[in-house]
Amino acid sequence: MSGGALLSASDLGVRYGSTQIIRGLDLTLRPGMDLAVVGRSGSGKTSLLLALAGLLPPSAGIVQRFGVERRDIGVVFQSPSLLPELSAVENVALPLRLTDEADAQEAHDRAVGALAELGIESPDALPGELSGGQQQRVAVARVLAGRPRIVLADEPTGALDRATARVVLAALRQHRDSVDGALVVATHDAEVAASLFTTMTLDDGVLRGAAA
Repeated sequence: MSGGALLSASDLGVRYGSTQIIRGLDLTLRPGMDLAVVGRSGSGKTSLLLALAGLLPPSAGIVQRFGVERRDIGVVFQSPSLLPELSAVENVALPLRLTDEADAQEAHDRAVGALAELGIESPDALPGELSGGQQQRVAVARVLAGRPRIVLADEPTGALDRATARVVLAALRQHRDSVDGALVVATHDAEVAASLFTTMTLDDGVLRGAAA
């Protein structure tokens, strides 16, 4: 692991109404880090990722970024949320065009490359022509094509068989290495958690275990 912190959460709290989901959470993400966050359903794993990404305001504490812009954080959601009228390659390229990160040709080329890395052999297929697992891989490709320094992935292998899950995890880790970034995967899958360097457990709103 190299370099200083990319992002840190200090005394982080997340509350929904009167229900405290996360309390007093401290976490630092550094270049080269990959982390599995495990915990029962409803333990707050998704809320943690959203708070780290800046998509959910914390009720307490702060999240700080160091040399990382909001656009440098990519989130893989549990639901692929692809636009049904766009092909797989168009879904992946669209964010690059909307943010003016790439012109049409570069966005297309980056989208095709990301889809190939995830094993999608039908880049021109519409989402309705793809299986649930293929749609999830398109959603992962959409994030990786943006080349974020930090990837926060919420159950990215939940709809995948074991072999395909390994392909996705390999792509996520290769991306982390290529940008000298950090990867956080929220998962209930013990095999997925075991494949990452560090595992921490979110239990009763508290993140337990030491981040390497």
